[in-house]
Amino acid sequence: MIAQRYQVYVERREAGRNMARFYALSIEETLFGNPCLVRRWGRIGTRGRSVQHSCDDEAEAVGLFLHFLRAKRMRGYSPSVCLATRLSGPA
Repeated sequence: MIAQRYQVYVERREAGRNMARFYALSIEETLFGNPCLVRRWGRIGTRGRSVQHSCDDEAEAVGLFLHFLRAKRMRGYSPSVCLATRLSGPA
């Protein structure tokens, strides 16, 4: 069982290069209760692609989560303000 919810959504936009990309990470449980890191990426406005990484325990999943997030942040991805507003709801 996963002790805490892990989920992040980041974007990279560069109008000069016609670039609008998203990258999403989450840790979910498999049918058997094992942690699984789910990565989704693609052009903003599309469904994109996804891949799942099965892990033996939550610590391994969190390590992968942080590894992939760090790599994307180094490439210029940042949290989406619009999505954070939509998730928190009206004030």
